[in-house]
Amino acid sequence: MGISIKPKRFAARRCLVNPWPLALAKFLVPGLLGITGVLLHAADESLAVLREQLEAAQDAKDNPAIVELSRRIVEADPKDSKTWETLARKQLELDDLGRCGTTLDAWQTLVRPRPKVIDDIRGDLANARKDYKSAEQFWSSYLAASPEAIDTLEKLAKLSEAAERFREAADLRTRVLARNETGARLLARANDYLELRAWDKAFADVEKANMVEPSDAAVKDSLPRFELLKKFVPRIRSLDVQIAKTPDASPLWLDRARLFTLSEHPSLALKDCEHVMKLAPGRMRARIQSGEALLDLGRVDDAAKLDVSYDLQRDNHKHVSDEALHALGVSDEMVLKNPDQAEPLVLRGKALRLIRQYTLALADARIALKLDPGSAAAHFEAANALDSLGRTHEALAHAEKATSLNPQDPVAWYYRGLLEAKRANFDSAIHYLSRSLGIRESSEALFERERCARRLGRTAEADVDAQPRKQLSVPQE
Repeated sequence: MGISIKPKRFAARRCLVNPWPLALAKFLVPGLLGITGVLLHAADESLAVLREQLEAAQDAKDNPAIVELSRRIVEADPKDSKTWETLARKQLELDDLGRCGTTLDAWQTLVRPRPKVIDDIRGDLANARKDYKSAEQFWSSYLAASPEAIDTLEKLAKLSEAAERFREAADLRTRVLARNETGARLLARANDYLELRAWDKAFADVEKANMVEPSDAAVKDSLPRFELLKKFVPRIRSLDVQIAKTPDASPLWLDRARLFTLSEHPSLALKDCEHVMKLAPGRMRARIQSGEALLDLGRVDDAAKLDVSYDLQRDNHKHVSDEALHALGVSDEMVLKNPDQAEPLVLRGKALRLIRQYTLALADARIALKLDPGSAAAHFEAANALDSLGRTHEALAHAEKATSLNPQDPVAWYYRGLLEAKRANFDSAIHYLSRSLGIRESSEALFERERCARRLGRTAEADVDAQPRKQLSVPQE
C-alpha cells in the first residue's frame, strides 16, 4: 500500500508564518546598530584616556605604569606601532628580556607591513643577551632600510670597538659625523684612530672637538690626556719604526707600552704588553706592566689573574718607577739566559718584592730553591714573601735556614729578629738583632732591639741603644 500525500494541505501549512518577528526586526535592527556605534565611540574615548595616562606616566618616569598602559593600548589597538615600540623598549630598559622578545613577536605578527624598527630593537635585545653576532646582523639589517639611523650606527661602532675592529668602527663613526657632528662623536673617532696608531688624525679630531664643543665635559676631560700623549708621540713613532724592523724584540714593545702608560693611555699599553706576554710568557716586566695597565683601567680582578696585586708599589706620579722596571728587565734577561741558575731568579724575586708583588716573588724564590736548595738568598726572599703574605710561621723556617747557610749576613739575622718580635718572642728577637749588630751596626737594628728591650721592661738596655742609632745609616733591605 502506498503513502498518501495531500499536497494542498501541506502547502497551506508552509505558508503559515508568524508576522510579528519580522515586524519587530524593523524596530530592533536600527536600535542594535545604534548601540554598536555607542560602544565603538566609548572604546575610542577609552583609548584616548589610556593614551593621556601613558603620556603622564612617561612624564613621571613611572616605568611599571608605562608598561601596563602600553600593554592595554596595543590590546585595544593592535596596529599602534608607536605604542608597541614604547612597550618593547621599556621592557628592554627594565631588563625584562623574555617579555620584550614576546612583545616583538606579537608586534611583528599583528602589524603589516612589518615595521623596520623591530630589527633595531631585536638588535638591542640580542646585545643585552650578549649575542653580539645576532645584534650586529639585526642592526645592519635595520641600517640597510634606514641608513640615516645615527643611534644604530653608533651602536654598531661600539660593537666593532669591543671586537677590536677599529678600522670598521672609525668608518662607522665617520658616517655618523657626516650626519651630526658633535664634540663627543669626534672624540670617539679620535680614540679609534689612537687604536689604529693614526696619531695625526686623532689629534686633528680632538682639536676639532674642542672647537665644536669646548664646554663638553668629555672633551674637557680628554684634552689633557691627548696633550700629554702628543709630547710622547715623537718617541713612540721612533719605537714604531724599530718594532717594524724587529717585531720580536720584546723590550721595544715594553718601552712603547711604558710611554703609553706615562701618557695615561693604559688600553694602548695593555695591548703592547699582552703581545709580549704571548711572545715571551716568562717575562715578569711584561706581567707587571700588564697588571699596572689593568689596574689603571679599573680591572682589578683581571690584574689578580696575573697575580699582580692592587697594592702595586707606585711612584709619586702613580706609576711603577723606571728603576723597578729596569731591575725587572735586567733580571728577566738573566733568567732567560741562565734558566738553570738560582741567582737570577733570586734577583728577580727581590725586584718583585720591592714593588710589593709577593705572590710572584715567592714563586721565583721557590723555583730558585728547587735549582739550589742551599741558596741562603733564596731562603731569605722566600721568608720575606711568605711573611708579607701573612704566613709568618713558614717565613720563620726560611729565615732560620738563611742564617744557618750564611751566618755572616747581618740582614738575615735582623730579619729573623723581626719575625721573632712579631711573635712576641722578645728575648729571641734581641738575641738575633744582637747577632746582626755584631756584624754591622745599623739604626734599624738598634731601634728594634731598643723596642724589644722596652717591651720586656729592660729600660737601661733600651736607653743604651737609643743613644747611637740616630747617627747610623740604614743598610737593611
